[in-house]
Amino acid sequence: MAQGSPPTDAPAVVKANTGVPNASDVLFEQPQMKNVAPGTTLTYGYLRRSGIEKGPFGPTLDDRIKLTIEPGSTADNRTIRVQMFSGANRFPAGPFEDMPGNPVMTLFLEHHLTDLSRVLKANPRYLKNAIRKSLRENAAVTPVEATFKGKAVQAWRIETQPFVEDRMKDRMRGLSNLTYVFVTSEAVPGELLSIEAVSKNAEGGDLLEEKLSYDQNAG
Repeated sequence: MAQGSPPTDAPAVVKANTGVPNASDVLFEQPQMKNVAPGTTLTYGYLRRSGIEKGPFGPTLDDRIKLTIEPGSTADNRTIRVQMFSGANRFPAGPFEDMPGNPVMTLFLEHHLTDLSRVLKANPRYLKNAIRKSLRENAAVTPVEATFKGKAVQAWRIETQPFVEDRMKDRMRGLSNLTYVFVTSEAVPGELLSIEAVSKNAEGGDLLEEKLSYDQNAG
């Protein structure tokens, strides 16, 4: 795979049967790094593109985020060093000291919110709180099977639309239908398989497509 290209083996999913937890708990309250050995590097392909006229989100960004994993103070915790993008795209992030969760989800969302708030001229905290509330109260959490390294694994698919009923949706330049989809699995190092934030116009064109995918071929 060429450097900077996102993984092409995004998880294929079919319905499975199991209990259903809260979306926010799955994404932000689990020790996701417990199954990642110190010395491991996790690599995620990142893609952002937009068809909005005059390109307020900037040119297409096709790059990678790498997490280098070091020991933490407990069996579940890790210290995590981050390379967020490469070359001129490089963005400062981390390190994250002695944490149990996977910071790539927060990195993705914070980078997304920085761009979104700039384009919409909105308060990033307002947008962040709307996403948090939607994940906590209105997300659809579906047990699925995902494909990981050629094998079927149990996973969760989490989908939410935080802004469809927002009182400020008329100011969102058509982006109020932003849909966020997360796929996680305990069988995957760091547990995250993919994140998508996608908004389309009435004709089906991409107002925003932003994706993060665990690179199953790296390392």
